[in-house]
Amino acid sequence: MTIPLWIAAAIVGLVVGTGIALVIQNIRLKKANNDAESIVQEAVREADTITKERMLETKEESKKKMEELQQTEKELNQRELSIERKADLLEKREEEIEKLDKSLDERIQRVNKKDQQLSEVIEKQNRRLEAIANMSSEEAKEQLKENLLEKAKEEASQEMKKIQDEAVRDARKEAQKIVVSAIQRSAADHTAETTVSVINLPNDNMKGRIIGREGRNIRHFESLTGVELIVDDTPEAVVLSSFDPIRREKARIALEALIADGRIHPSRIEEMYEKASSQVDDSIMEAAEEAVSELGISPLPSEMMSLIGKLKYRTSYGQNILKHCIEVGWLTGIMAAELGFDGELAKRAGFLHDIGKAVDRDTSGTHAIIGGEIARKFDEHERVVNAIESHHEEVEMTHPISALVQAADTVSGSRRGARGDTLESYIKRLKKLEEIAENFSGVSNSYAIQAGREVRVMVEPESIDDGAADILAKDIAGKIQEDMNYPGKVKVVIIREYRAVNYAR
Repeated sequence: MTIPLWIAAAIVGLVVGTGIALVIQNIRLKKANNDAESIVQEAVREADTITKERMLETKEESKKKMEELQQTEKELNQRELSIERKADLLEKREEEIEKLDKSLDERIQRVNKKDQQLSEVIEKQNRRLEAIANMSSEEAKEQLKENLLEKAKEEASQEMKKIQDEAVRDARKEAQKIVVSAIQRSAADHTAETTVSVINLPNDNMKGRIIGREGRNIRHFESLTGVELIVDDTPEAVVLSSFDPIRREKARIALEALIADGRIHPSRIEEMYEKASSQVDDSIMEAAEEAVSELGISPLPSEMMSLIGKLKYRTSYGQNILKHCIEVGWLTGIMAAELGFDGELAKRAGFLHDIGKAVDRDTSGTHAIIGGEIARKFDEHERVVNAIESHHEEVEMTHPISALVQAADTVSGSRRGARGDTLESYIKRLKKLEEIAENFSGVSNSYAIQAGREVRVMVEPESIDDGAADILAKDIAGKIQEDMNYPGKVKVVIIREYRAVNYAR
């Protein structure tokens, strides 16, 4: 049977293909083996490299640790040497102290021995003196005590008379110092009335116009005027806040004009502020001219007039400074004329004594020294300059007019009603007076009356007698004077009431 040709071809192809496949497979196996060997060799090389690196790192770390250990050992050795040296020093000091103690003990023994000998000598001398004077040591002590008391009384009486004479001679000067000191010590805090101005609005819608779109109006207003504009929940009102009264006044006038006009935008704010500034400047010069005219003194330079006018917007403890200067000028002029001095010059000195307060916010130094420099700059009389600089005793007075200015300043500032007092400080002062009195033993109750000018103290009659009441009044007055600041004087009244009660049955 003959096999077909195509079947034979197929068989041959199959055999050939199988052979080729086996050859390819062998080739791939050889390649895979080669690749595997190369990978293994590469891995071995990398492992060797890593091992060598690790060994190097380990050696370096070991070296560093050895160096650190050596350094630590070196430091420990140094510390050990230092400790040994200190121990040696301590041993030497202990030896020295032992020697000193021994020497001190010997000295104490010698001193005690000498003390005993001295006591024996004194005892012998006392016995001899008693035999000579025919009186005992106690009698001699009493006699000596009486003589010393008589001598002390005589010396005390002479000293008191001397002090009283000096006090009478210096009474006016000392009184001025005390009044000035009391006024300076009784400084009150700034109150809201002297730092803010309230502006009334026609309606609350005006607040939005004052603020402007995204706050541009209020920002421009504050940067231009230097005054803080407070817009809060207060109905139909805004607040201007600044410690500079002139800036606050210019801002107030400008804002009121803007509200009345109704057109509020940056350019309009600038226009109104310029007008307000001009208006305030004119007001300053008018106030200065009126003051100079009222006092009748010779004209002042325009720059000084501007400074004087600014005092219209300054206050001190509630007292207007410009009015205070006018008042001091009048008082100084009257006193100088009565004493035979130059009344016009004294009036000028009193009027200008606080001119430094016009610029003391912007210049370093006290207002008295600043005022003296201003007066000297404009060629004022040297007596006027000295009166300004010395009215708070920062420089020495060179003429009686300076003392008159100081006295007039004290009178103007301390007279009743001149300077205000806040309700809060007033209540605190009353409570403080009562607390001081009630802290003393034997006091049952106390009441501060007459606006704090008098304290009535109720005491327990069983523990405080009439003599002790006088001492208690003096002690309470001294404590008040020590712990409190107050104008004038405080009267302390001790009330001791004893009631004997019985019943007839």
